[in-house]
Amino acid sequence: MARVTVIPALLILSFFQHKTLFSTVLASAQEDINDALRLHNVLWTTKNDSRVILSWNNNLTKEEIKKYTVKYVLIYKFFNTTKERKERLQEKEKIIHLKLHSGFNAKVKTQLFAKETENIIKESDWTEFTYKAPPVYIQNLSCIIYNISFFNCTWHIKAEAPEDIQIFTSYRHVGKIFACQQYIKNTRKKNIGCHMKEIYFQPSRKINLNITVRNLRNSSRGLSYYEAFTPQRIEKLNPPINVSVSLENRSIKIHWKPPPTIGSTKKKCFLYQVKITDHKIVNVTAENYTYPFHKPAKKCAVQVRVKKEICIANKIWSEWSEPVFIHNEKTVDILLLSLGLLCPLVFLGGLLIYACRRFRCLEVITTPVPRPSDSIKTWLADETHHQKHMSIQMEMHSEMTLGTTEENRDENIQLHV
Repeated sequence: MARVTVIPALLILSFFQHKTLFSTVLASAQEDINDALRLHNVLWTTKNDSRVILSWNNNLTKEEIKKYTVKYVLIYKFFNTTKERKERLQEKEKIIHLKLHSGFNAKVKTQLFAKETENIIKESDWTEFTYKAPPVYIQNLSCIIYNISFFNCTWHIKAEAPEDIQIFTSYRHVGKIFACQQYIKNTRKKNIGCHMKEIYFQPSRKINLNITVRNLRNSSRGLSYYEAFTPQRIEKLNPPINVSVSLENRSIKIHWKPPPTIGSTKKKCFLYQVKITDHKIVNVTAENYTYPFHKPAKKCAVQVRVKKEICIANKIWSEWSEPVFIHNEKTVDILLLSLGLLCPLVFLGGLLIYACRRFRCLEVITTPVPRPSDSIKTWLADETHHQKHMSIQMEMHSEMTLGTTEENRDENIQLHV
């Protein structure tokens, strides 16, 4: 039993000794490889319009390139910015778009990996490079598409720009070049924007904007800058349409439809925001929203806005839709009843006014009574005096008649006696 126990122990000890020896040999070989590889990069650039092709090379032999996996780490940063861009490449060049930048700082290093294990074998030191471009005289460039076919771009002119420069723009889309239709000018009559209309875009094809800065006193070729836009990324949608609200089961139910767009109209492409008076704005992906509202105020407004978020990233929100007001049920019933009574009254009143105007009823009512003339006044006075005189005569005649009647009656009585 003792012999059986000792033999496996010896085998295990021998295995670890061989493994340690193998690791030492491998490490030694690794050091030999590292010492044998003297990596060094050389960088240069090629200018192509607004693009700079940054290229580099190393001192690896063909055998070393076949033996190892070669990768490059590139880090670059534009002037007057803080953001660094880092990429891992297998190619020995990188196209950098300057846009409105006047240059950049870059650095590259080479890394070798073992093909079997993908473990890093060796890496070079950083090789740095600085590229300086001509000065850029514009900043804060912003472009937007709205109402499907309207295209606007605006920019600011830097304070250090020469006084005699002027800025011109054009753009290329679907293989065609279009010049600016209408420039927007500042108080110094410098072009600070471009407005174009009736432009139709293909959503998947980029808009390549060309900005040329020319010195009006110098006939030499101006400086050109380029910026590319994806139409759907700069499209400002119109507000949602057909927004309607209703009160059902003590909840506000809101419905709407997406606006027209130059890109995809799939429901999943739109992101909405719903705003109800005195309530927090809510993000919604559907075309409806239900909000529990147990005690609705006498009057509240509902508005909706939209942008594209799912299919393609777009940071531009539309304007808010026109407010749609909602009341509680009693207020709505009273309002409907008032409108139901008011409409017939307004109609009858209008009909009556038309009839009066048609048949001149108002003229008869509103015609003033003419003042009597002097002769009429005299006649009326004489007539009044005559009536008074007649009444006096009639009274006197009555008295005389009565007196005569009494005398005759006395005489008759005496004769009879």
